[in-house]
Formats: sequence, structure tokens, C-alpha cells
Amino acid sequence: MPARETEPFPRAVLDVLGAAADRPVFEHGTRVVTGAELLDLVARIATGLRAKGIGPGDGLALLQGVNPEAFATILAGHVVGARVAGVRPGLTDAQVEHLLSLDVTLTITDADVPDLLRSTPEPPRCDGRPGDVARLIHTSGSTGAPKACAQTYAAMTGAWAARPDAWPPAVRELATRLGRYLVFGSLSSQVMFEYAVLTLTAGGTVVVAGDPADAITRLEATARVITVPGLAKLVAAQKSDPADLSTLRALLVSGSPLTPERHREALDVLGPVLFHGYGQTETGMISMATPGDPVGTVGRPPVDVEVRDGELYVRTPGQASGYWGNPGESAEVFVDGWVRTRDLGRFDEAGYLRLTGRARDVVIVNANLHYIGPIEQVLAEHPDVAEAYVVAVPDDETGEAVHAFVVPKADRVPPLREIQELVSGRLGAACAPSRLTAISEPPVAPSGKPDKRHLIA
Repeated sequence: MPARETEPFPRAVLDVLGAAADRPVFEHGTRVVTGAELLDLVARIATGLRAKGIGPGDGLALLQGVNPEAFATILAGHVVGARVAGVRPGLTDAQVEHLLSLDVTLTITDADVPDLLRSTPEPPRCDGRPGDVARLIHTSGSTGAPKACAQTYAAMTGAWAARPDAWPPAVRELATRLGRYLVFGSLSSQVMFEYAVLTLTAGGTVVVAGDPADAITRLEATARVITVPGLAKLVAAQKSDPADLSTLRALLVSGSPLTPERHREALDVLGPVLFHGYGQTETGMISMATPGDPVGTVGRPPVDVEVRDGELYVRTPGQASGYWGNPGESAEVFVDGWVRTRDLGRFDEAGYLRLTGRARDVVIVNANLHYIGPIEQVLAEHPDVAEAYVVAVPDDETGEAVHAFVVPKADRVPPLREIQELVSGRLGAACAPSRLTAISEPPVAPSGKPDKRHLIA
């Protein structure tokens, strides 16, 4: 058994909960859970998992909601050294079935937790082995089957969220604003979970918001994660019918780039509360702009993050080691210790990182990245479609949306609803085109390839 001070993740989080004692750390409706109570939940669930034979190297799949027990189950899975994979909502049945086939030893749902909690708690002993995979974080699944980014126990132990001595300057500033941090959607979200751990470490409370739309006012929140489309809606609502946002101190903007115009408008309307993070599932946080950083940048990367500009390659302390069970894709993205982001960017004279585009054909819908190639393939399988081309277009509701151009085989152009149902059934609703245009042939670039820039125009 490793000495306590050298135990891997989540030892640092458990120590935070132990130090919190009677301080409220989780709030779910009228229920308030203290640090000691949450630590007891972790201990009981960990004992129950061990009784079911779950230990280092075993696969643990979690299909749970957003509540204290779900958070405790994630930590308990790591306590016993398992490979934890959270299954987020919104996936198709086929995608969920695929995820549950990835060497899963045990699946836990909310209904299974009461049985685990009957266990007699023992002081948590963190059994994770440094080289073992600690968690699988799934990508959007736009290729049909979500890719699972594999993060080792060594990487999770080296990450910064539960270690104040390792906080970069931007995170240190953010930590002072996390008094009441909203969680919603799914705790299997990398961003949602990481900021929850940071909140607990900073002395704040994690607050469950079933519907985040009015939760800042209703729950007197100080911080929440928000997508770029969500930010645009919030800004528009504040301009037309202002709500009381006097408690708000941090909006954690993630998922897609924020244009300088929207960035500036949000600061004007909401005040100095924007923290614009840049990262990927494969890397974790790469950099973060604070409210005082130049508009149009994503801040300066921390000293322990290396970034090569142009087509951005990065190295971070908590990066994934590859895609679970997918050596081909791993070889393309994880190169000699670097992660190929397939984003384009450059540093300005002051060392701030500015994103300038993408080196890949993707659309980002509601902060989730989807590859365009698989969407085009599904569209081309329709009996009335001879060719299909997809581009990403701006969308006020989702940030970006899919616009499909099809060359019909005959005179019949398939209805948009028919196309949407086809794509949704195979790849999920986010990949379904929001608009459809029939063309006789695609425009051609000088290279002889279809000219998608002309289609976008």
C-alpha cells in the first residue's frame, strides 16, 4: 500500500474534503452536504466497489445524473484504481452500446448507488497505479463511435485542479471567484468536473442547477461554465430584460472560439467576469484569458504547458496518452509526446495566444466538435443524393451548425426533415443539417477539389 503522502489521484481531493469537515461543499436543492459527509459517501462507495471485485485496471462505466452521489462515485472509482468512464447524455443508443463495450467490468447507475452505500466505510486508500488509465473522456462521437481519450493516474495526479501550489496565474485569479459554482448537464464532462474540483479546493460550494438558464439569479451563483452561444443569449437577455446578476463573478467560456466582437460586447454588458479557456479533451486546459487580458486572445499558456505555434502542437501535465483501443487515430494525434490540436494559432508580441483557424474539417455545435466527413458519408447514402458537401455556418443558437449541399440523383430533392432523421439516427441530432441546399454541381477550386469556401460564401 502506498504511503498516504505519495498516493495518486484522488488523494489530493480527499484531503480537501477532509479539511473541509463541516463546511458545505455540495448543494442539491434543499440538501446541503459537508466535506465530511461527501468524504463518507466516497468511502462507502469505494468499499462497495471493492466488495464487487473492482480494483486497479478494471473498467467502470457510470451512467448517472448530477448529484452528490454521482460526484462521490467518480472519486470512489478512482480511489479503487479503476478505469472510470462517464457516459454523457445525448448519445445515441448505438453510441452508448459502443462505450459500454470498451472493456467495462461494471456499470453503475443512480439506482445502484443505495446498495453501494450500505457498505461500512473504511478510510479511503488510493490504489491507482501511475501507468494505468484512470479515466476515459469521450469525444463527441461524430465519426459514429466516440473516441475515448485515455488519461493515466500519473497525468491526473500531475494536473493542477486540486493542487493550489500548481495553479497558473489565471486559475489563481479564477479560484477567488468560485464561491458558488453551478454544475449541470453531466459530471462526466471534463470541464464540469475539473472546475468542481477547483471549487472545492478553493473553499467554495458546488451547486446543482437542473436548468442553468436562470440559476445565477435563483441560486445566487458566483460562477458557471457557458458556451459561446449561451453567452450570446445571456448578453442579449441582459440588454432586453436585465436579470439580477449581482452575485456573478466568473463566466467560464469554453467549447469554441470567442470572436473579439462578442468578447468585447460581453465585457461591456456583463462586466469583468469572462474567463475564456482554450483546451481540448485530449489536452485539458492549454491557456485561459482572464477579464483583464486582451480581447481576442485566449491568454498566456502556463509555464508547464508547451505550445508550438502555427498548427498548434502542445504538451500539458495532464494530457491524455492516446485513444483507448484506437492506435491508428492515436498515432495521428499523439506524436512524440506532443498532442496535435489541429487548430491554427500564433503568439503576439506580448506572448498572448490568438487562435486563427482550424487545420481540420469540423463543425462545433454547442461546444461539441463533430467531423464533417462522416456526415457527408451518411448524406451520400440517401437514395436520392448523388453527392453531398457539408460546411459549418454560424448559428446564434448553437454557435455553429451544419449546412448541407446535395447534388440530387434525379429531380427529387429529399426534404430537410428526411435528411435530418437519417443523420440523427446514425450520428446524433447535433450532426443533423439545419439547412439544405440543392446544387447541380459543386464549385471547383484551382486544385480540382470542391471549393467549400465558395459554398460558404
